[in-house]
Amino acid sequence: MKKSLIGIVFFLLAAFLLITVAACGKKPAEKAVQSELYHCPMHPSFISDKPGDCAICGMKLVPMEKKAEAPAKKTLYRSTMNPNEISDKPGKDSMGMEMVAFESVTPAAGAAGLPGLAAVAISPENRKRMNLKLATAEMKNLSRSLRTSARIVADETRLFRVTAKIDGYVEKLFVNATGQAVRRGQPLLSIYSPDLVASQQEFLSALAMAKQMGQSSDPLVAENARGLLNAARRRLKLWDISDAQIQRLEKSARVEKALTLASPASGYVSEKMVLAGQKIMAGEMLMVISDLSDVWAEADLYESDAAYVKVGMKADLTLPFLPGKSFPGRISFLNPFLDAASRTLKARLEIANPDLLLKPEMYGDITLTFDFGQRLAVPESAVMRTGERNYVFVDDGAGNLTPVLVQIGIQSGDDLEVISGLNRGDRVVAAANFLVDSESSLKAALQAFGEKK
Repeated sequence: MKKSLIGIVFFLLAAFLLITVAACGKKPAEKAVQSELYHCPMHPSFISDKPGDCAICGMKLVPMEKKAEAPAKKTLYRSTMNPNEISDKPGKDSMGMEMVAFESVTPAAGAAGLPGLAAVAISPENRKRMNLKLATAEMKNLSRSLRTSARIVADETRLFRVTAKIDGYVEKLFVNATGQAVRRGQPLLSIYSPDLVASQQEFLSALAMAKQMGQSSDPLVAENARGLLNAARRRLKLWDISDAQIQRLEKSARVEKALTLASPASGYVSEKMVLAGQKIMAGEMLMVISDLSDVWAEADLYESDAAYVKVGMKADLTLPFLPGKSFPGRISFLNPFLDAASRTLKARLEIANPDLLLKPEMYGDITLTFDFGQRLAVPESAVMRTGERNYVFVDDGAGNLTPVLVQIGIQSGDDLEVISGLNRGDRVVAAANFLVDSESSLKAALQAFGEKK
């Protein structure tokens, strides 16, 4: 009986020792549980190493999922024709082209200069759930279209002033309305001038003398007579007497009382400053004839666009009331001064107007296209722009997305030029990158929290 009691005591002591050892073995597990991190579902930036409530909103903290470790670096092979076709062995792709090798985990070229972001690994299932899409950095022919308003004005090189070179009186107006169409050589008005009458009489006297002295046996006398006649003819020409009028005067030998001024060009009377019977002075402007077969369009360019516009660049003018019709032209002049009030630059375009559809003071739209040639570009949606920095998420082909700082240039439609930060063929996130950015920011915050601990 005593032996049985002793055996039971030893059995109880052994059981107590086993329970104690088991309890001691569980302590590290309890410590591991306590080392888990918790965050607020509403404020993911609030992280704690103990369960409890959020200090911001009071919501109960939940355990954070452990992130899978990034796979070790290894060499993969990618198709040059289809970057999505990847293999872990060398060989040929589905099109029979040799596949090129690349490292599955590439150090982030710009990650060191991107505080607050970290590389993340996203599985194919999660990518599909996020609707994540990739695009390739590739060389593209970039161009940019600029549309701005323009005002039609008359071509200043096709404006003709009608003036008289002698004093006199307007005897008759053949064109007596502003806007009237005229042809080149068409009579505009007639002027009576006593000086003109005297000059015609002088010409007729010199003409008679030249005929009489031309028969002289003295060559010097004949030459002087011809010289006086030529001088009288030049004076009439200087007063805008045409050769036809001089010939008519020479044949008829009768002085014409009035001088008729003809239109110097075909066009329209845009200004008229004279009336019948009015006394005029030499050099006084009487009319302005505007040739509208070619017109100018004055366009306003913003400072940001002025750098791309060059003289000689082609452009198209459209009018809102003539849909489907455009008028081609080219830039002939750029104002060297910026308008201080509107902060715009004036550009002048020369536009042919054979059908006279374009009238001065009309308003239209000018479209300019700048061709920048081949540039490395990615979709605009791939670039995260914060105002201080621009970055993209580069896919290494093994599920890792690394933030890379980029310098962007011109924009062409939905594409952005990449000046630095990427190489041709790099794959970048073009859709769902805001979700990737949030994940990257959260991981960077966790890493920072771990380093502080």
